[in-house]
Amino acid sequence: MAATRTAKAHWEGSLLEGAGQVDLQSSGLGTFDVTWAARTEPEASGRTSPEELLGAAHSSCFNMALSNILAKAGHAPESLDTTADVTFVPGEGITGSKLSVNGKVPGLTADEFAQFAEDAKKNCPVSQALAAPISLEVSFTA
Repeated sequence: MAATRTAKAHWEGSLLEGAGQVDLQSSGLGTFDVTWAARTEPEASGRTSPEELLGAAHSSCFNMALSNILAKAGHAPESLDTTADVTFVPGEGITGSKLSVNGKVPGLTADEFAQFAEDAKKNCPVSQALAAPISLEVSFTA
């Protein structure tokens, strides 16, 4: 069964002086301020960015994929903690996502865990989406 989740973004003004909000519509968990400065300054100052939201999606998806792979191999994890550092470079865009995982999985060696983690990195749906085609529907109001 397919599930579609929706987030909506609103923006006003130019890139550098403007501001917007992103609304997590499917979950209703909140509306968050987003600005250019949140993408490029060292401190986010209570605002988010597309990169932080992508990091949240990537780290949570990776944990789900890894826990599934481990369980299917007979090694259900006690815990998985993953950080996704998504890098944005002005003029270049998003240049990468670095996943860092720490797992507590009884019965595995560190090398075995690393092999399972590589599989999850490759097969997590968000990892795959980063290389997937994107469709676009356009409307315009003059």
